[in-house]
Amino acid sequence: MTENRTGGPGEPGSQWYDGEAGPLVRPYALTGGRTQPGPTGVRFDLIALVTLVPGAPALDDAALGPEHRTLIDLCRAETQSVAELAADADLPVGVVRVLLGDLLELGCVVINRPVPPARLPDERILREVIAGLRAL
Repeated sequence: MTENRTGGPGEPGSQWYDGEAGPLVRPYALTGGRTQPGPTGVRFDLIALVTLVPGAPALDDAALGPEHRTLIDLCRAETQSVAELAADADLPVGVVRVLLGDLLELGCVVINRPVPPARLPDERILREVIAGLRAL
């Protein structure tokens, strides 16, 4: 195992990492320095479901970066949550949110956000409906 380092030992910003880890790429390099998805700053919950639009561009589309193509490829198989995409793509969640914002603007994906708890039906009402159905 070889060790690589940036900066000298004890210097500010010196960082040691394993040579087998591969190249070190900072998250801001993957997003072009952006930290918010899209110009509208849409925020994606970790459990928001991402579905690929049927007419999404092919993986060889030159307008998309390799990370965008990875997310598209992961969504081709099945709908996945933002957290699952981040784990499967081995990318930080913040980076995945920015990249999904790009894909959303391009019309490649549809995001289904979870229903806020305040908008869910009251449990009491659901129990009354069940009781009414049983009475039939």
